Amino acid sequence: MKRARLADGLDVTAIGLGTAPLGGLFAPVSDEDAEATIERAWSLGVRFFDTAPLYGFGLAERRLGGLLRRQKRDSFAISTKVGRLLRSATAAPEDDHYKGTPAERPQFDFSYDGVMRSVEESLVRLGLDRVDVLLVHDPDDHYESAVAGAFRALQRLRADGTVKAIGAGMNQSEMLVRFAEAAPVDCFLLAGRYTLLDQGALKSLFPICHAKGIGIILGGIYNSGVLANPSAGAKFNYEDADAALVARAQELEALCRKHGTELKAAAVQFCMTHPAVTVALQGARTAAEVSDNIAMAERLVPSAFWQELRECKLIDASAPLPDGA
Repeated sequence: MKRARLADGLDVTAIGLGTAPLGGLFAPVSDEDAEATIERAWSLGVRFFDTAPLYGFGLAERRLGGLLRRQKRDSFAISTKVGRLLRSATAAPEDDHYKGTPAERPQFDFSYDGVMRSVEESLVRLGLDRVDVLLVHDPDDHYESAVAGAFRALQRLRADGTVKAIGAGMNQSEMLVRFAEAAPVDCFLLAGRYTLLDQGALKSLFPICHAKGIGIILGGIYNSGVLANPSAGAKFNYEDADAALVARAQELEALCRKHGTELKAAAVQFCMTHPAVTVALQGARTAAEVSDNIAMAERLVPSAFWQELRECKLIDASAPLPDGA
C-alpha cells in the first residue's frame, strides 16, 4: 500500500483503519467481528491505526491492542487521543452513540497531569509500550486549557521520544487553524470537514497546514454514513442527516450511477486527491466492510464524472480533482 510522510521520522500507509465502529459506534460489535475486521485490514496492507479512549469507552483500544501486540512494533503506526479520562460510574446508561460498552464513562481533562494519566492508561488498554501519534481530542470548549495543559504535556512527550508526532483531532476546522498558529504541532485529524458534502477546511485549514508542513489525517470521509448509503435515517456528523443533506447525497449517487461508478469510490478518491491529505481513515465494523472500503480507493471513477461534478457545482470550484478530470 502507498505510504506517505505524516511527520518527521513517521511514514504511514495512505489508508488507515479508524476504530470508532469497533467501539460500538451506533451498534454493538462482537469481539469476533472486531478481531476479524482488524485482521482483514492488516492482511490488505493497512499499517496505520487510529483509536481513542472515547471509542467504546476503552473497548476500541483494548480490541486494537489485542491484535497489534502480536505484530513487530516497528511494522505499524498507531494514534490515540487525550482529553478524556475513563472513570467508573455508579450509573452508566447506554450512550447515544456507543453501544455494548463497559461501565466506565469519559470525563474531560485537558490538564497537563490529566494528559499524562490518559497516555499511561491508554498504553495499559492497548498493551503496548508506546504510541506514535497523540492527538488532543475534541477540545471545542477547552481551547485555553488545551494550549496551557494538554499541548505542553504532548510537547514534553515528543521531546523525550515517547511519541513521534502530536496534534489535535476534531470535527471542526476553525479551532485547528488556531492550534496551527499557536502550538508546534505535527498533524491534525479532521473528521467530516473535507468530503463530497462538506469542504469547510478547503480555504482555511488546508493552506496553513501546507505552509507549515502539518500533516492531515482525514476521518469521516463518508460523513458518518450518508455518503455510504444516502437514504432516510442515514447519519451525518454522528446524528440523523436532515432531508436536504440526504437529497444532496442522493444527487451525488445518481451522478455516480450515470457514469457507471459508486458513490463510496468517488467519496474516497475525492478526499485522497487533495495534496494536504496524508492519510484517509476508513472505519469498519466487519471484515467485509474493510475489503469494500479499500477497494473503493482503486475503483474506476471516470474523468467525465469529475467534470460533471464540477459543472453541476456540487463541490467547491477550487477543490482539486483526480488527474485527468
